[in-house]
Amino acid sequence: MAATIPSQRPPLLSLMGVDHTARPTWRLRETIEFYRDKLGLPLVHVISARGWGPSNHPDFLHFFFDSGAGSTIAFFYYLGSEEPKELDGRSSQPPLPEDHVFDATHTAWLVPDAAALLAWKQYLEDQGLEVSSPTTHELIQSVYVRDPNGYFIEFTRKLRPIAEADRTDGALTLQAALAAEERAAAARQPVCIDDVWREKGRMLSRTAPPLADGAVRVFVPRVQEFAPLLDAARGLAHCKIFNQAAYDLIETKGPLEFRRRELGMTPALWYGLFTGGLQGRIEVFDRDLVRIVPAVETEQAYVR
Repeated sequence: MAATIPSQRPPLLSLMGVDHTARPTWRLRETIEFYRDKLGLPLVHVISARGWGPSNHPDFLHFFFDSGAGSTIAFFYYLGSEEPKELDGRSSQPPLPEDHVFDATHTAWLVPDAAALLAWKQYLEDQGLEVSSPTTHELIQSVYVRDPNGYFIEFTRKLRPIAEADRTDGALTLQAALAAEERAAAARQPVCIDDVWREKGRMLSRTAPPLADGAVRVFVPRVQEFAPLLDAARGLAHCKIFNQAAYDLIETKGPLEFRRRELGMTPALWYGLFTGGLQGRIEVFDRDLVRIVPAVETEQAYVR
């Protein structure tokens, strides 16, 4: 049985936002110069301690920079210890995702609007730092820079508020992911995002009209960033569009193709194109073209 996500907590368990994030550093001077001198974040607190109990815990400094709205970003500097080899050369890498495990750990700071985001980009570049191009991910637009340790620092602005459609769709996505993992584990096979999207399509199909033989279907969340999918489908004579609760359904006989540039989507949004779920099989998915074909007969039978 898929896990459920609690929607409410007692008032005593309410959160007030982020107090601080923390990372280890083996580059004391460079880290201070980056955050205090280049980014202009005030140093507000330092803890200095002789270990923290265990005999193998090194002496350390734990120092905090003000990152706005009552939050801080903090670092542990372990005196006398050696920097791990996996950090070697990371600070000189471009601000692009090179290592999905290492780069997943990052800090994102909120800025008020597009002008502020571009101002931060220009300011960072004036400090001699390499900054990414603005990247749009559904609800936000961001630029990235690496600190002296190679950690990502993200500056981001909100493109729209989080809506009820986002909450509903997010809960269903996680439910589909858990179900896809259970199915893959039972079959002793690895799971990929296509499995999650198909599982989500199966779940949504229970309240949708039956899928015709040889047809494919895409479920589109009713939020603005995926509207280009619907606009493109309306321009295709072979496509039908149905409304279903928080989703619109694109359905057609045979293959269905979309091109990224025609949709006007950034790569980050493009690679999440079927987050609403689908019924069919992805035959091609490259940087500019996606083609969905009808699922094999056994899968078609399962989704009904």
